[in-house]
Amino acid sequence: MTAGEPGQPVLAGLAALRLRLDLRYDGTEFHGWARQPGLRTVQQVVEEALWRVLRLPEPPELTVAGRTDAGVHARGQVAHVDVPQDSWFAAADSATRRLARVLPPDVRIPAVGPAPDGFDARFSALWRRYSYRVCEDSALADPLRRHDTLSYDRPLDLAAMNEAGRACLGEHDFAAFCRRKEGATTVRELLRLGWSRTGPGVAVAVVSADAFCHNMVRALVGALLAVGDGSRQVGWPAAVLAARVRDPAVQVAPPQGLSLEEVRYPDPAEMAERAVATRRLRITS
Repeated sequence: MTAGEPGQPVLAGLAALRLRLDLRYDGTEFHGWARQPGLRTVQQVVEEALWRVLRLPEPPELTVAGRTDAGVHARGQVAHVDVPQDSWFAAADSATRRLARVLPPDVRIPAVGPAPDGFDARFSALWRRYSYRVCEDSALADPLRRHDTLSYDRPLDLAAMNEAGRACLGEHDFAAFCRRKEGATTVRELLRLGWSRTGPGVAVAVVSADAFCHNMVRALVGALLAVGDGSRQVGWPAAVLAARVRDPAVQVAPPQGLSLEEVRYPDPAEMAERAVATRRLRITS
């Protein structure tokens, strides 16, 4: 394929290669994913590492599957970047090792390589899966996991929380649980929202959807925690959802318990078609 053919990115008139990056990071010391002037962000740190390792004329621009807020972690984040082919081929054999040496210890790129034709880290995704970890008994808290666990210190009724969560599954307008963005839809398909115990005093939510709008996961978690500790009735989250208006009574859960665990993509032959369909859906919903 030559530069300029459909599906082939072009950089300054030169043939470019799209790379897929798998990322893990501890979000504690980051001001979120997206670049912000004067602040340490995951995007800034990774782009500068790629700039150095691939010897690019300037830091490249990453596109990510899901922007995470300050303090939120990731084990399964995915991004893509377009770079000159020659730059990648010169560094390919040692790229992951050299990136590990350049990156700080709170972010890692375990895999990087050419992406399938039509791949878009954001728009090709089928769904994203997050977890939210809560310790409901401070005496049982694991000090080694203090950065990825919310200390709630109130007993939780997981059966009630799961009943409340099931009522929110499916495709809805999640405006009541989102921070609105001008010109963007808040319609999402919530595929999974359930809690289980993973150890004494520890409860973990698993939340997956085709996509999430800003604060959606933490707002849903906050609403279910209120059900779990008895502050709200089981039917309250569904009633809030049906109102389609941001409810100040919904407390957005703190960021440290949240981790992006996985982003799922279709088969390589379906990447481009999925990206086109997702863009159309987001524009017309």
